Amino acid sequence: MITAGIDIGSISTKAAVLSDGKLLGTRLIFTGYNAEAAGRTVFEELLKDLGLERQAVRRLISTGYGRNSVKFVDKAVTEITCHGAGAHYLDPGVRSIIDIGGQDSKVIVIDEKGKVKNFAMNDKCAAGTGRFLEVILGRLHVPLEGLEALVARAPRAVPVSSTCTVFAESEVISLVAGDEPLDGIVKGLHVALASRVAALARGAAAGDEVLMSGGVALNGAMVAALREALGRPVRVLPEPQLVGALGAALSVVPAAYLFA
Repeated sequence: MITAGIDIGSISTKAAVLSDGKLLGTRLIFTGYNAEAAGRTVFEELLKDLGLERQAVRRLISTGYGRNSVKFVDKAVTEITCHGAGAHYLDPGVRSIIDIGGQDSKVIVIDEKGKVKNFAMNDKCAAGTGRFLEVILGRLHVPLEGLEALVARAPRAVPVSSTCTVFAESEVISLVAGDEPLDGIVKGLHVALASRVAALARGAAAGDEVLMSGGVALNGAMVAALREALGRPVRVLPEPQLVGALGAALSVVPAAYLFA
């Protein structure tokens, strides 16, 4: 049985295809301005990569920020469920997952079967999301390449106290004008975001280790800041951007295939 999942985020769109619960392939593209077009494109490109026809896919599931924009799927499933299922597939021992997305941040607690037991979510303000970093790092002209090293060599974190992205951007401009060091400001941004996510985790996370999913998990400086804020080990799942799409494809796979 072939199933597929499409995870449409505000920044990137991902697809995964499974055969009897075994991963056949994945693909990632930028979402752009049209969520449905991105979903269709990533799915068709992945099918082409795998040499599959559309009719070979028994069930197609969408998830993510733009999941309800995709009309050609069989079903839309919340990303909380999908990240839990995808994380469990990649690491059956995982119990707590943090996903810092472009539009929201989530802390998810799952059981030994990958089912969601509890979760906490910030979707009210961009200051607790990956968009916070994207906007302000862009304003500072700081590229992702070399970001982890830049933060690591900062002797201290320059406090960024604003809880709104718009106000934080103004605050950072003032800090630059006040000759605060760039590495310290960037470290302060990561510390600020990590503290907001850690506040979510204190109410929802279980167990000792936390695993990260989502694209922000590729930012080593953010992983380190979260580790410090939580006071617990934080590990990144393999190909963290693809966890949601994988979980979507898994959501309709019969248990007989998964546990055979």
